[in-house]
Amino acid sequence: MPRFKGTTLLRQGSDRKMALKEKILDIYDAFFKEQDPSRGNANFWDELFLLKANVKYIESELGAMDPQRLLKLKENINMLFYHSVAALREDHPIRLVNALQTLCALVRGVHKRTLSDHGFDVINILIGFDAAESLMTNLVERLNSILTGVYSVSLKNLALRLLLVLATVTDNVSQNTILEYLMINSVFESILQILGNPSSRQEHGYEAVLLLTLLVNYRKYESANPYIVKLSIMDDELALTGLGAVISLTLASYNSQFKLEQDDTAYTGWFSAITNMVGSMFVADTNGHTQTRIDPDNCILLALYEAVHLNRNFLTVLSHNHAQPMQPVPSTSCPPSPPAVPSAAQSLHPEGSLPAATETPTNILVTFLTYCSMVMQDLKEERRQNNTKLCIIILTCIAEDQYANSFLHDANLSFRVPLFRAPMRHRKASTEMVWASRPLACAVLDLMVEFIMSHMMKCLPLDLYLRCTGVIHRILCYQKKCRVRLHYPWKEVWTALISLLKFLLSNESSLVGKCNIFELSCQVVNLFNLFITYGDTFLPTPGSYDELYYELIRMHQVFDNLYSMALRHSTNNGDYKITANRLTSSLVNIRAIINHFSPKIDSKSAANKQAALTEEQVLEVVRTNYDTLTLKLQDSLDQYERYAEKPKETAFFTLLVRAIIGDFRKNVVVSNLEQQSVLQEFSTIQ
Repeated sequence: MPRFKGTTLLRQGSDRKMALKEKILDIYDAFFKEQDPSRGNANFWDELFLLKANVKYIESELGAMDPQRLLKLKENINMLFYHSVAALREDHPIRLVNALQTLCALVRGVHKRTLSDHGFDVINILIGFDAAESLMTNLVERLNSILTGVYSVSLKNLALRLLLVLATVTDNVSQNTILEYLMINSVFESILQILGNPSSRQEHGYEAVLLLTLLVNYRKYESANPYIVKLSIMDDELALTGLGAVISLTLASYNSQFKLEQDDTAYTGWFSAITNMVGSMFVADTNGHTQTRIDPDNCILLALYEAVHLNRNFLTVLSHNHAQPMQPVPSTSCPPSPPAVPSAAQSLHPEGSLPAATETPTNILVTFLTYCSMVMQDLKEERRQNNTKLCIIILTCIAEDQYANSFLHDANLSFRVPLFRAPMRHRKASTEMVWASRPLACAVLDLMVEFIMSHMMKCLPLDLYLRCTGVIHRILCYQKKCRVRLHYPWKEVWTALISLLKFLLSNESSLVGKCNIFELSCQVVNLFNLFITYGDTFLPTPGSYDELYYELIRMHQVFDNLYSMALRHSTNNGDYKITANRLTSSLVNIRAIINHFSPKIDSKSAANKQAALTEEQVLEVVRTNYDTLTLKLQDSLDQYERYAEKPKETAFFTLLVRAIIGDFRKNVVVSNLEQQSVLQEFSTIQ
């Protein structure tokens, strides 16, 4: 008797296994041998799509062929593509599933081979130039009807997956010429309908946002992109709210997972400390702390950036609670639901590594600020640096907008914002929760202060520091312009900025050859100049202005050394002569304050026969000697260069989209879309 094991047949008396071959593979092989198995069989195509598609086989066979071989198979590949699209016109569930999977396999398989020498031959091989326009119009039309019609969750997932496969076949999205047909035949309205419906948003929201993000970035710097235009003028409140909900829930899930892992790390650290005391074999971390790591999500963050950057209507969404609670996990007593096709989010984060949000976030901006505090902690990898850069760019766009600033500073829109604090030598990792509700501008400033204080290292991320101080500058400019007095402990900002200057001075020799520290120093000094010149219009109390002068006088040595360094480099014909000279000029008022008050403080100290005056005594000297202080009015302190993506950031965003496409292609396997789960879903519906 023969014995069966899986898909192989073991004959009696022989150790040799013979693989059973599916009927569909014989048909595929006939096509790949330049034969036409449909000839003479009128029902061939109806029967073909009743057979389970073997996605992996199609992909591997086409991917193994050289371009010349693919060119020879052009007619057969065109035929398969045409009839797969034709099968989508039917409502037969099995044919729909197999046709969609066959299309995914054909697209991925043909694009596996580099065809750079063949120009537009990819479209020709896959569809055929003559039929491409009409066929892609029919395909997109049918996919739109599936996405917006009454179809199963799994079938809609397959339709979205096909669109994502079409959008990610090339590393550079702008070189993906097949997307021209998606520019002509829009899926924008279908995406909006998914985002605007709570149930479809929960099932397909992540994939819809990923698809929209990729389409928006197609040739965005070269020609008019209809998706950019439509996104920029979109005023559909339900869709905007839905987009915000998808972004918020995804970021909240990362925050929750990071908090859990941080708590686990803290427990492990405590346990290790105890066991080390009794001589266990546990070894402590060399830096005295363990860094919690969560890989960032570039896709969802880029979607947030595009929404904030392009659509002013989306800024209203940031200030309101748009988060939807996740559906509860059913108890074991409930009947099991049929397994569904894994979504893109699940596939990109396999084995449940994408956590579920356990709490409904207060609003999108609160969740985003918490996420920023998490991702900013570790900048060792380029991926995390890029994610942090994008976070600060988003904050820059928000801080430049008049309406966004109005709700950032609105005392009636106060929230508690938990911010993660990185472990350092003098402190452990923690989540800083401000229990008193405050305007969101306070949390933004807290975040910038935390970044400044926790990333002073010899490989200084200069660009991030410039952007970080730029966010602070924009907030101050708004406060000065609108005379908004934000009740915030400004001394924390001043302390962080002075600490940064001290670090630059201490590491001048190692940093000056790597980056322009004078540019950053100028930006920091000009923040102080803004406080000095206009602080009386936006600092919360007159005492705050006095405290500013006290800090400048107390830390006068830092500014004296900074002036000396700038003067030295401005006269030695070095690479940074111009910015060093600008730095010496920007220090004029700070030096005037120090030179004006220091003798008076020394005089009072001598009169009182005290080696050092108390803080209150120094403040008294400051208050009584403002009248004789002369300062120079400096121009353009409240001016800044508005953010523009093109041309400065084009390379950054091109590489970012490339990374998102790489992640999708690496982690999402179309063959995981099991037909059985789809059929079970259909049987349940029936």
